[in-house]
Amino acid sequence: MTTATTTMGRSAAIGLDDQLRRFLLGMAALVAVAVIVGGGTRLTESGLSITEWNVVSGILPPLDVTVWLDEFEKYRRTVQYRDLNQGMTLDDFKIIYLWEWSHRLIGRVIGTVYLAGFVWFWWCGAYDRRQPLFRQLLGVGLLIALQGAIGWWMVHSGLFDRVNVAPYRLAIHLTLACVIFACLIWLAQSRRAPARHSPLSTWQTRGPLLIVAVIFLQIFLGALVAGNRAGYVFQTWPTMDGALIPSTLFEITPLWRNVFENAALVQFLHRLTAYALLALALANAAIWQRGNSGAPGRAIVVLILVCGQAGLGIATLLSGMNLLVALGHQAGLLVVLIAALRHAHDRSRPQAFAATASA
Repeated sequence: MTTATTTMGRSAAIGLDDQLRRFLLGMAALVAVAVIVGGGTRLTESGLSITEWNVVSGILPPLDVTVWLDEFEKYRRTVQYRDLNQGMTLDDFKIIYLWEWSHRLIGRVIGTVYLAGFVWFWWCGAYDRRQPLFRQLLGVGLLIALQGAIGWWMVHSGLFDRVNVAPYRLAIHLTLACVIFACLIWLAQSRRAPARHSPLSTWQTRGPLLIVAVIFLQIFLGALVAGNRAGYVFQTWPTMDGALIPSTLFEITPLWRNVFENAALVQFLHRLTAYALLALALANAAIWQRGNSGAPGRAIVVLILVCGQAGLGIATLLSGMNLLVALGHQAGLLVVLIAALRHAHDRSRPQAFAATASA
């Protein structure tokens, strides 16, 4: 009877653990939707259409003409309306407003669902406060709350003296969203049995992690490109403005501001990092192919996806920043990140599941 009870208890724990993994993957999917909708919000210049941060009352969009006109009047006081959208009709305003409202609504859903899930699994006994998993999940929850505050900090930067948000704030906002996404994927992967493979070389252990780090750098630089509208300024490849190295890389003073505000430099760095990432992915796949331990499958998948993402980036430029192509490029970064994270997780933390489960 004791043995049967123990077996049933272990089965229940495994079932709960699998439910937690599915929950984490579902949350990652919601974050992915937020990132893609956020990309659409940026590409349609919709981010400044809602000029206030009403956490509760902002859940519902305007429901009658009077409220719509009031929101429109607030937007008409912004620099963006005066300099970019002078003469915009109410119907045009509704389009950009609903883009931003949808983005904020998804953020609210993410926060609410995550909090409910965190409490539910805690109550069900999936973890307790003494376990690392509790602290890890709590940390992700705090990052989600911080992301909401950073979103408003970003929007606020464009309401008074600019026609768009500050590029570095946009970069922080997007990068943090991807950090949250990565944490959810990593923790979900940790709920599965570890991959079994022979002893690995130093590169096979650390190389995939280096690829993940470069992907995050590329995400940050890509957001700077978007924030500076650099994709609208330089739309040729492989040259930029007819040269491999533009002559305007350091035209802003002081020099450090070029990294954040110079359209030429941020796109140039974004391109260089793409080439570096492609070279790393190629080297990683080659090393795994030659190695005697582990299968090269995931390394090859990462290489293929990095090549595809580079192609989407080039297509985005050459298409004149076509909305669908650009959104495909934004979605592609998440696909590449998932593949790189799974590759890095299995190679860098083969005992992750066992350590977490036994804690």
